[in-house]
Amino acid sequence: MMILERNTLLIMAVLAALFPLLVGNQYALHIGIMVLFYAVLATSLNLIVGYVGEFSLGHTAFLGLGAYAAALLSLRMGLPIWATIPLAGVISALFGAAIGAITLRLRGPYFVIITLAFAEVLRIIANNWMGLTNGPMGLSGVVQPALLADASPLAAKRFYFYLALAIAVVALYLAYRFVYSNNGRAAVTVRENRYVAQSVGIQPFAYAMRAFVLGAFLAGLAGGFYAHYITFVGANVFGFAFMVSMIIMVLIGGKGTLVGPLVGALLITVLNEYLREFQELRMSLFGLIVIGVVLFLPNGLMGFLNLRRERRRATPAAAAESHAEAPGGSA
Repeated sequence: MMILERNTLLIMAVLAALFPLLVGNQYALHIGIMVLFYAVLATSLNLIVGYVGEFSLGHTAFLGLGAYAAALLSLRMGLPIWATIPLAGVISALFGAAIGAITLRLRGPYFVIITLAFAEVLRIIANNWMGLTNGPMGLSGVVQPALLADASPLAAKRFYFYLALAIAVVALYLAYRFVYSNNGRAAVTVRENRYVAQSVGIQPFAYAMRAFVLGAFLAGLAGGFYAHYITFVGANVFGFAFMVSMIIMVLIGGKGTLVGPLVGALLITVLNEYLREFQELRMSLFGLIVIGVVLFLPNGLMGFLNLRRERRRATPAAAAESHAEAPGGSA
């Protein structure tokens, strides 16, 4: 599984790097940028939902914190994009440690409700703190890199595509190193059975906290990128629309896998754009898709494919074993 996911991620990264060289359409590049943006967001949520086993409804808190942090650092302090995006991730990670210290001591519906409440509190603060966030009017005119001053619109789109790709590569590398380390294995053990994990010396809170902070850091990076790409940040970044998109992407792609959120991000972003003119139909269709996935593909598309692959491997082995045990078979 480890080698398969690593090779798949490498192939996807190479294909993504070639995409801007083969496409000269600004709209197609914009779709590609949003796919990469949502891939980072879905990956960050998957660390909590897929590997720790806690269902967070307040993950937009870290997206919004990263977006506002990058915008404020750019507008008020004049920091370049190369500094604001990493700092946005660090600030979100610090808030993640503070929020995780409270929420990760809770389980089940209590965890869900408290994380949702944190995101809603931050949305209200962003909407009302005129001196810092400019209230409902938001922060506009987030500074663009100087090298784009004389660039064409197509060149600017390519720049942001490769920047988004770089962030996605960093996010997936960190997620990969975490998942296939002792920390990731311990987090999965906690997810499967908290009491068994405690019996072998694993501290559930400590390992869940590491995944939670890493997820917050990655969401903050995505938020920082979003602020510079859109050049505007409003309280809507704390809204439930982003949260719904992340959840659908993780569920459809397959939670508990690294490739799954990427597949989900690609499918949902493209479908979202295709159905942009049909708002009510779009939400109804997404609802039906989620219901279908929960009922028939509880582990998502990647989970289904992994199960099929394991069954194909098991069938020849079982046939060989039956042949060996049959009368007249080889000893």
